[in-house]
Amino acid sequence: MFKKILIANRGEIALRIIRACHELGIKTVAVYSTADELSLHVKFADEAVCIGPPPGKDSYLNIPRIIAAGEITNSDAIHPGYGFLSENAEFSRITEDNGFTFIGPKPETIHAMGNKSQAKDTMKAAGVPVIPGSDGVIENPEIGKKLAKEMGYPVMVKASSGGGGKGMRFVENESEFDTAFDTAKNEALTAFDDGELYLEKFLMNPRHIEVQVLADSKGNVVHLGERECTIQRRHQKLIEESPSVAVDDAIRTKMGEMAVRGTKAANYIGVGTMEFLMDKNNDFYFMEMNTRIQVEHPVTEMVVGVDLIKQQIQMHAGESFPNYLKDLKLRGHAIECRINAEDPSKNFIPSPATISSFHLPGGKGIRVDTHAYAGYEIPTYYDSMIGKLIVHASDRDKAINRMQRALEECIIEGPKTTIPFHQAIMKDKQFQAGEFDTGFLETFEYNPKDT
Repeated sequence: MFKKILIANRGEIALRIIRACHELGIKTVAVYSTADELSLHVKFADEAVCIGPPPGKDSYLNIPRIIAAGEITNSDAIHPGYGFLSENAEFSRITEDNGFTFIGPKPETIHAMGNKSQAKDTMKAAGVPVIPGSDGVIENPEIGKKLAKEMGYPVMVKASSGGGGKGMRFVENESEFDTAFDTAKNEALTAFDDGELYLEKFLMNPRHIEVQVLADSKGNVVHLGERECTIQRRHQKLIEESPSVAVDDAIRTKMGEMAVRGTKAANYIGVGTMEFLMDKNNDFYFMEMNTRIQVEHPVTEMVVGVDLIKQQIQMHAGESFPNYLKDLKLRGHAIECRINAEDPSKNFIPSPATISSFHLPGGKGIRVDTHAYAGYEIPTYYDSMIGKLIVHASDRDKAINRMQRALEECIIEGPKTTIPFHQAIMKDKQFQAGEFDTGFLETFEYNPKDT
């Protein structure tokens, strides 16, 4: 087992990893930018190293400074969390080359799954259903238009190295194709330094379902059920649940089998997520694999009773996961709401500010993952998430009721937050009935006065 782990991240996920490490008896090292000097992950780590000024490129994305921090603290492993360098194959390689264990996949696995067209080919060869689309990269708009005509519009032009909705454009007909292609290519070059694009058939009104997988270094792979991630805004998840109201036991078994098969085909080690789109006929298709811990991992932890960060660390230390993980059953229902410093009434414009009052909900079945506190100043340089509110109850209706109560008790004054927006969704009859798809928020009418 590792003696000391450096966490190459910030905020709530850094604090979450620190907690898991301390429960395993592992020392921790926090890295931080000057903007995060007063963050809780810095306070609760055993050691802390400042790695630069606030911009990510000068701190949390600066590989040489992170490696140097690991060397001067005698760390023996580096955990990337999510975001920043967590799915950077070069960071994984450099980490290993400098004698540290990277608590994530091997660089070749990250590269293979990070390139969406290559990942699709891998899954297709393994017998995992994939969304109809191009065989690899489309070199120019003319080739793309020919393929789109064959498979039928609408289609999606997507960045091969994409993620987070960047480098992705919806194309309803041929007249829109050239513009969509050029826009997606330019955005992909800016975001990922890779302008390669591929084409997919657009599934009308699907659900976004993902499956949590764990794989040890002995070739064992297990899945821990699915998460419903359909409530999204601009391809960014806002609310996650487990299990999905749309997935029955038969679909869960089949989807889990496909997730395990795909994970083995990727030669994966650690925790990961297989993401699927499911249409109205309950047919599902592989979309992508996230080669890291997910923001929404707590909902799975709540329904299976497993600490995924601990399992991740233990698997990368060479341990096999315990046999009981193979027979876990989902218990009850969990929901997670992402609390962001944004103003929902003004198109979710970021609202960085100093938190003047901060009160978290409590009671049975409630968990809050956050790095914030009264007096904490939310930086303007990073993601606007303040924390995550997670509830667990015996069934979905009770979980929704518990979330409504928890949101009422969650008081964050200073910045505008997404709390009232989540309250409105929890009261929505369509959401309560589980009748929604990825277009739900496009028609959802939010009135702050109703919350």
